[in-house]
Amino acid sequence: MAGVLAAIVGPWGAVLISIGLLISVLGNYLSWSLLAAEVMFSAARTQTMPKFLARQNKNEAPIAALWVSNILIQAFLILAPFADYAFKLTLKMTSVMTLVPYLLVAAYGLKLARTGETYDSNPSGRRGDLIRGAIATIYAAGMIYAGGLRLLLFSAILYAVGSVLFVLARREQGNAVFAGMEWLLLGVILVAAVIGVYSLASGSLSI
Repeated sequence: MAGVLAAIVGPWGAVLISIGLLISVLGNYLSWSLLAAEVMFSAARTQTMPKFLARQNKNEAPIAALWVSNILIQAFLILAPFADYAFKLTLKMTSVMTLVPYLLVAAYGLKLARTGETYDSNPSGRRGDLIRGAIATIYAAGMIYAGGLRLLLFSAILYAVGSVLFVLARREQGNAVFAGMEWLLLGVILVAAVIGVYSLASGSLSI
């Protein structure tokens, strides 16, 4: 577009488009930085994340969450040049990490429909929810399988780091960290994370 405008009105047209592009990119960077920090800030305020992430400065900006999220962003930017097809890798990892919560939510919905919990006021909807929950669970599991073990191992590393923050938050509140099957799920995540780190270190898996 800059080239087209420069051909029509002269060099100043390219400069104008370039300035507009810079403003647009900076605006997007600011909004995405705030969005990433807002996730941790909101989680800390609801006591799902450690309370230090809810700290604000005098202007009521979530300063701790901003620092943490931007440090993580910079780490990914540093790693990006060393990754083949970095954008595609990031996009696929995002998809896999999104599908895991989808699978857990679908499985929980299936569990509720199967046991009949929360259906005291509307028992007639249980059968339909049971079918939908089963379909959603199978579909999400199939999508994770299609994504491949490599991306799932990478995402487990990030889930393990997030689990540490959750454990810290629960310890701060003096509450039980996990219960029952949650410990088993945590164990699976930690084992997958260890395998992922070892595979990266040994070179059997590459970014």
